[in-house]
Amino acid sequence: MATMHAIEIAHHGAPEVLQPAQRPMPRPGPGEVLVKVAASGVNRPDVLQRQGHYAPPPGASDLPGLEVAGILVEGDVDGDNPFGLKPGDAVCALLAGGGYAAYAVAPLAQCLPVPAGFSMVEAAALPENCFTVWSNVFVRGRLGHGEGGPRESLLVQGGSSGIGVTAIQLARAFGQRVFATAGSAEKCAACEKLGAEKAIDYRTQDFVAEVKQATDGRGVDVILDHVAGDYVPRELDALAEGGRLVVIATMGGREARIDAGLLMRRRLTLTGSTLRNRPVVFKGELARQLHREVWPLLDAGTVRPVIHEVLPAREAARAHALMEGSTHIGKLVLAWED
Repeated sequence: MATMHAIEIAHHGAPEVLQPAQRPMPRPGPGEVLVKVAASGVNRPDVLQRQGHYAPPPGASDLPGLEVAGILVEGDVDGDNPFGLKPGDAVCALLAGGGYAAYAVAPLAQCLPVPAGFSMVEAAALPENCFTVWSNVFVRGRLGHGEGGPRESLLVQGGSSGIGVTAIQLARAFGQRVFATAGSAEKCAACEKLGAEKAIDYRTQDFVAEVKQATDGRGVDVILDHVAGDYVPRELDALAEGGRLVVIATMGGREARIDAGLLMRRRLTLTGSTLRNRPVVFKGELARQLHREVWPLLDAGTVRPVIHEVLPAREAARAHALMEGSTHIGKLVLAWED
């Protein structure tokens, strides 16, 4: 049986539990393809899985890793193949797991061509961020399609994260006003360089007061939140009438107290989502939308991934330690050697 190099979670715990291993080569099933991985993105859910807080969905690989870029080797490309992908093509793919490996299986519907001029490392930084931001900011949050009209405003919590830098760039590229929070002067400066008209240091400033001042007391139309907890009532206060709060993680806690009367009086929407356990048909539709709306921006160089550091795959533990230290700006990516 053919084997491959992989990084597995030996047991739940600190970054050091990520260990190199030999695994059987995965085989693609109906509607799937095999990708020879050149680079793998590192994401917060990988850390949570390693810690034992985020189990992979049923049927998914137990290996961490939600996004890869590489060469499509083989698989079922004769069915629904909206981008005309074929063996030998450079692709990036969204996965439910298994990305920390030299080969990965992905649904063809969740594979996209590598944008023009992008390296494999840059392409590996795209899927999780682009799918997440598009689904939550533009689909659920309806940025640019709410009561604020075609030009609305977005507040990105954690603007220097991988998700954050993507949200800032995409919102700005679509002509929206963008604000962001970050945890240091350096991170705030990075957010503003990417297109945020104002970045707020959440350690020293009140984001509610700062947002209201910047919008003449109106508030913002959409907030992308990965904190939750006691941020939620403050975020509702920071929304404009008809505003939408979209929660995508609960780093600040799962419970929050809200004023239901405020929701009604100001016609606010409180929503949220996860992506990993959604069906392939849902993610496939997101991929089509991304290819139509976002990939031209990538091909043109209008939007680019922000890569903080590229590490050899064997140093995945160090990548996780860097992520937990929260000093990075943008993405951490693992590179696989031939």
